[in-house]
Amino acid sequence: MTAQTQSQFFASLKKYYSFYTGGFITFVILLAILEQLGVPNKILGYLFLFATIGLYAGIGIMSRTADVSEYYVAGRRVPALFNGMATGADWMSAASFIGMAGTLYAAGYDGLAFVMGWTGGYVLVALFLAPYLRKFGQFTIPDFLGARYDGNLPRSIGVIAAIICSFTYVIAQIYGVGLITSRFTGLEFATGVYVGLAGILVCSFLGGMRAVTWTQVAQYIILIIAYMIPAVWLSVQQTGNPIPQIAYGYQLQKVGELEKELNDKTTARGAAEESVRQIHRDKAKAAEDKLAALKARGDAYLAEQKAAVEAKVAELKAAATPDAAAIKKAEDALAKFPADVAAATAAWKTDMTGAKAKAAPVSAHAKPFAGKDEAESAKKRKNFLALVLCLMVGTAALPHILMRYYTTPSVREARNSVGWSLFFIFLLYFSAPALAVLVKFDVYSNLVGSSFAALPAWVANWAAVDKTLMSIADINMDGIVQLAEITIGTDLVVLATPEIAGLPYVISGLVAAGGLAAALSTADGLLLTIANALSHDVYYKMIDPNAPTTRRLAVSKGLLLVVAALAAYVTSLKPGDILFLVGAAFSLAASAFFPALVLGVFWKRANRTGAVLGMLSGLGICMYYMYMTYPFFGVNAPKWWDIEPIAAGTFGITLGIIGVVVGSLLTSAPSKEIQALVDHVRYPSLEGDIQTESA
Repeated sequence: MTAQTQSQFFASLKKYYSFYTGGFITFVILLAILEQLGVPNKILGYLFLFATIGLYAGIGIMSRTADVSEYYVAGRRVPALFNGMATGADWMSAASFIGMAGTLYAAGYDGLAFVMGWTGGYVLVALFLAPYLRKFGQFTIPDFLGARYDGNLPRSIGVIAAIICSFTYVIAQIYGVGLITSRFTGLEFATGVYVGLAGILVCSFLGGMRAVTWTQVAQYIILIIAYMIPAVWLSVQQTGNPIPQIAYGYQLQKVGELEKELNDKTTARGAAEESVRQIHRDKAKAAEDKLAALKARGDAYLAEQKAAVEAKVAELKAAATPDAAAIKKAEDALAKFPADVAAATAAWKTDMTGAKAKAAPVSAHAKPFAGKDEAESAKKRKNFLALVLCLMVGTAALPHILMRYYTTPSVREARNSVGWSLFFIFLLYFSAPALAVLVKFDVYSNLVGSSFAALPAWVANWAAVDKTLMSIADINMDGIVQLAEITIGTDLVVLATPEIAGLPYVISGLVAAGGLAAALSTADGLLLTIANALSHDVYYKMIDPNAPTTRRLAVSKGLLLVVAALAAYVTSLKPGDILFLVGAAFSLAASAFFPALVLGVFWKRANRTGAVLGMLSGLGICMYYMYMTYPFFGVNAPKWWDIEPIAAGTFGITLGIIGVVVGSLLTSAPSKEIQALVDHVRYPSLEGDIQTESA
């Protein structure tokens, strides 16, 4: 594409997306009018859901292609500005949009590890990988591994690693889609998952990377508008200042004052909180005693406990005036009773941990690494730094992000694209800490201390979706809401913000559309990464190098459907919260790819043996540690140096680097051709690519 043609293309894109933005704002205004005219909320929810999915589908259909270069890398003609916007949407997944402000709400200062790690990672992308991979000029990350390390074995390991980390990541996105669609349309969670999945597939099925790119630009516009409106509204409502980032410090000070009041037992609010905390302490002690008895007596004790629950059900049913609610509660407890000692240990340990957390005083939002003693503070500090490392390195190793830099017209555009990516991500990430504090102030000052008889509607609405996300129980039976009686899941905070702030339902629908855009955009890129790795790197590069274009694309589309259906099924099992799944994907990517990619670019001595050893050992130790320590798997092994499973990449990165270095030094150096490839990738002029089938 000539410079003049590229300039005309860029001007056309700006015009199209300006019209699109204006049209979307008009659509929201029309829905606001419909709400004022009395149209039911459920109808508005359906309109938001299907209109936005229909819009993305329309872009996907218009971007359909049968050209290999267009399908895999959007024809390598995406301008830096728009590639930065698409990368921002690809990057800002359900975890960023839904989970990050929620984590900051729950964890305070410690939650900043996500902001620091995810933004800092783009420095590594710009310095170490994006321009060099663009100069290499192929289609996928396993492509680079296969060419740089001279063989299908490194390519195959790259494919397996790409599938593992991308699949883990995509589960979180589909979970977010199911959560949003079930809340705002009334559909069951599983049904919402498959409806959202249909939206994901129509964006990428026909046009591959070309369709995904232009859809992601549209999705970024929606998600950033949706994120900023509630934050600005809350800021104006609480401080009169329309810039939440400026209101942040002022409200943080107020939150600190409320925290002190809730912890002060001499005040009325503090005394009420203490009464609830004591009940939680008693529950934690009871769970601890049950665990000790279970450890000592095993199956016999478990049978006694189950018999006691069965007797309680029988007693309630035999009462002169049966209490239906109490019977239902007892029957639910019986149905959920652990099947064996291992299940009971895991369940009761979770109960004990949850009760202990609720029994603790309110943590200071602004205090770093707050703990009951120095040992706990040191543990939090260690995990904070480990998580920042894993997120930074993982950012520079995620295949679906690195693939985006194959789509720019030149190496210079790839570098500029990283800068634009960081700018568009900054707009949301700079707002998340402020939004968390604004919501926390509203909850502490309005919800806490209110009457159970007059709870706001949003509490019941979200409790109906999932009680792990929202539940309030009058534990001390005083009729007043205490903070220790509230459970607010991190995945709820952003989605519920418009309702918490008292905004019209149409803004809730807008935020849902933004969260949906974030989840769909990332899911598109991830599913395409998995399908392309299998169709291009396995089928075309290793099985049938002479396959015609039509067959290659048909294989990719078929695999896309299979992977999507499998991901939806796994999502229905709810294997973890959104933020953990995303963090795990970063640790896996950092362990598997970063050492081999960076040393492959900057160290000519790195060879195939080193890459294979480094990728296998790094990925292997990371997966092993997660399996052994993450509660979902039920093993509950002791943690190494107290590192949480989300930061398992700390061990994988270290072992991966050692594996590449040691394996390379113990075996012969790469061929002169491979070393020439390294020189070509690192030291050429900014323009020009390796000759590929797409050239």
